[in-house]
Amino acid sequence: MWVGGILLLVLIVALSLGAYYVRNWKPKIKAKLEGVVQQRSKGLYTLTYDDMELHILTGTVRLKNAELVSDSTVYREQIASKTASDSRFHVKLESLEVKGVNLWSVLIRKKLFIKHVTLSGADLLVLNESHAYNDAVKRDSATSLYDRIKDTFKSIQVDKLSLDRFNIVYSKTESGNTNVIKVDSTQFRFYDILVDENAAQDSARLYYFKALQIDIPKFEYEIPTSPYRISFDRLMMDSREDQLLLTKIDLSPKISKVDYFRNDKENKALIFLNFDTIRMEKIRFRDMFDRQRISSIYVHVDGGIASFHKDKRFQKDNVNKIGEAPHQKIMAVNLPLYFDTVFVENVDVSYHELSGKYHREGVITFQQAHGHITNVANDTSQLEKDKFMRADLQANLMGSGRLHAVFGFDMLSKNGRHSYAGTLGSMEVSAFNRIITPLLNLQFASGNVRRIRFDMQGNDYRNWGKLYFDYEQLKVNLLYPPGAESNKRGKRGILTFLINQLLINDSNPDANEVYHIGEIDYERVPEYSHFKTIWKSLQEGLQQTVGLSESSKRKLQERE
Repeated sequence: MWVGGILLLVLIVALSLGAYYVRNWKPKIKAKLEGVVQQRSKGLYTLTYDDMELHILTGTVRLKNAELVSDSTVYREQIASKTASDSRFHVKLESLEVKGVNLWSVLIRKKLFIKHVTLSGADLLVLNESHAYNDAVKRDSATSLYDRIKDTFKSIQVDKLSLDRFNIVYSKTESGNTNVIKVDSTQFRFYDILVDENAAQDSARLYYFKALQIDIPKFEYEIPTSPYRISFDRLMMDSREDQLLLTKIDLSPKISKVDYFRNDKENKALIFLNFDTIRMEKIRFRDMFDRQRISSIYVHVDGGIASFHKDKRFQKDNVNKIGEAPHQKIMAVNLPLYFDTVFVENVDVSYHELSGKYHREGVITFQQAHGHITNVANDTSQLEKDKFMRADLQANLMGSGRLHAVFGFDMLSKNGRHSYAGTLGSMEVSAFNRIITPLLNLQFASGNVRRIRFDMQGNDYRNWGKLYFDYEQLKVNLLYPPGAESNKRGKRGILTFLINQLLINDSNPDANEVYHIGEIDYERVPEYSHFKTIWKSLQEGLQQTVGLSESSKRKLQERE
């Protein structure tokens, strides 16, 4: 009984002290907090809030409608004295709740333990301005947070920190230009936060926490100095599962096609990308936090469309494209990257070109593309172990033939060294009329591809290798230009007859059982893109196998 009596007495005394504390000290606490914020920030920040609730027995503190505001005048004075940081903040918060504070541990052991901290309904504005003097300032070390609290606490531990319904605006001003990124209704969860003398060196922690969850329900961003906007429906990241998931990712132009092509000075394709999901698995979170390197063992790109568009009415091959191969572009990315394997599944890829001569659009499609790419990296420390990025991809070419291609990219090569080899299975050549006829005014009347095989090497200046083209019953129609007189429409009979009878082999092996091989040695036109160079190289091999030499092509052009 005496134990129960003592506990009851303690409870009564605690409740009495708690009531006295709240009634008499709330104004003093508010004044103290506001003063500390003003003092520590040297006048830059002001803290206000509507009300504070304090429950000593449960170790609970609640702030309602808190606001932290920065003073722009003070910030400009700090810039003048070269003491201003690059970022300042404005925070409006509906509520802040701290639960499960262990007062006994604080008073006796100088260790602060908190069960749960929740910040809800926040508007966070981050204003960033880069100042050159800060580049030379040594940033706080990983242990600086402990250095700041060690005179008051031996440690601070929080089981869980929740940030709910955060609306974030990040505004960056650089060289007089301001770029704004907005994210609404985000949620963050931090688990097992510990600040003590050893936590910063704990390999099981990311900074001071053991696990992190992020949920961003929707995002859209217009990329500055770019014709594109990017968006996604949802981003979810969980460090406990080492996984990140993006859904409904979209990259599309924010201007019309005609405006893009009319104003394009770099002869770049207009890009449309739309993927169902991108999933990163076995993420190396420590790389992200310690080295700022985006890294994971697996990336899955599942479902979607990638289309590329050119308009030769406006765009000309007059821009040097040397050094712009895919692996060279990856190496040029400022952010370090390393993905062991990228898996691609069920992606439709297409290239569209509007002819400047015939004003018609030709299309080539690679449907249901799938495969994998390994060692996707621009980190030289990783590439010194294995310098090759490799891709093994398959697709249905023009919805008909089965294309299998293998690429190799020397990521450290100074002249863009790469290789590509592959096979194309049986299909009717008439499937290529979707791109051949609009662009070249030529039509495949008949013909069957039995097999194409190629094995190529390349760099920034040359492509070389061999191409094998097995086909039969090849016939072409040379067409009159669009808009020709009514009596000159359809195929050009005499010229078509000459092509089929005198210039091309209708099969390979030909009628004399001679098998023709494409011996390719193609000198790159510097203004041709990487993929156009690949096509032109293979085209040279195809022309050799069908017997269409350069001299015969010139004769055709003269007769046209």
